[in-house]
Amino acid sequence: MIRLPSRPTGPASKAGSVFYTPSYVALWRSGELQARAEAAQQRLTVCDICPRRCEVDRLHGELGSCHTGALARVSSYGPHLGEEDVLRGWRGSGTIFFTRCNLRCQYCQNYDISQTDAGVEVTSEDLAAIMLHLQAQGCHNINFVSPTHVVPQILAALPIAVAAGLRLPLVYNTGGYDSLETLALLDGVIDIYMPDMKYADAEVAERLSKVPNYPQVNQAAVKEMHRQVGDLQINEQGLAVRGLLVRHLVLPNGLAGTEQIVRFLAREVSPHTYINIMAQYHPAYRADRYPEINRPITAAEYQAAVRAALDAGLYRLDERRLRLWYD
Repeated sequence: MIRLPSRPTGPASKAGSVFYTPSYVALWRSGELQARAEAAQQRLTVCDICPRRCEVDRLHGELGSCHTGALARVSSYGPHLGEEDVLRGWRGSGTIFFTRCNLRCQYCQNYDISQTDAGVEVTSEDLAAIMLHLQAQGCHNINFVSPTHVVPQILAALPIAVAAGLRLPLVYNTGGYDSLETLALLDGVIDIYMPDMKYADAEVAERLSKVPNYPQVNQAAVKEMHRQVGDLQINEQGLAVRGLLVRHLVLPNGLAGTEQIVRFLAREVSPHTYINIMAQYHPAYRADRYPEINRPITAAEYQAAVRAALDAGLYRLDERRLRLWYD
């Protein structure tokens, strides 16, 4: 198997979601999973995998906005204990960090991964082996981080991994700029969708993440994700096994549009939406070029975001983050 940086872990144990059978197993048995993988590969020849629709031939060396060709590139993988409690459990979420991204967030705190070619190119067999390795380590799920631009490569690896015994829930951990056509390929494949909802204002999104129509695309994607998997389901062990988990990073000066986003979730998606209102923003990457985001958020800004969510009717807020600010 390929050698990549991996996160430290304790002794292996059985996965916490042992009683859950992911729906992708039935798709694999019917041959549908393999058919989805083939359809996705074809789309790489005139790439429209993400809403940027670069239309380059990635199978033959042409590179679009994501700077990724026929093979996915992995920066690191391993059990991650920094995710939400319902994902990390006690043995960690099995994260696979993909290099590059279809967004250009000027304040990205992982810019060394998202905006560079760090990492190693992996074949389908390599990627399948990584998933199986994480399962063997006792991780509770497989967490694809920044997967939007490599959906075909993930789908190509999955039949190999499932045939070899992969049975963990799959987490789609995305910046939220996803096309409906690509999400259709993932229907019945992904167990847990975890999209960001970064902005409510298109002009702010274009300025800070260099992407057009983010709110329109993002809201349509989140509604489709919820249609596929519903509200977040948590088993008797406190682990998420299926459903939608939304992340929203509070930005300085109200630039994320928190009030509009939480109202959208409560009214147009579900008042039962599980949301992590994140407080960890700090200036990184090129944030010093944008005075309006060149500072951390204040306690008052974070508390106002939480109040907005509660006032909108959302009540399933990630509690660990809240305790850090209210205890």
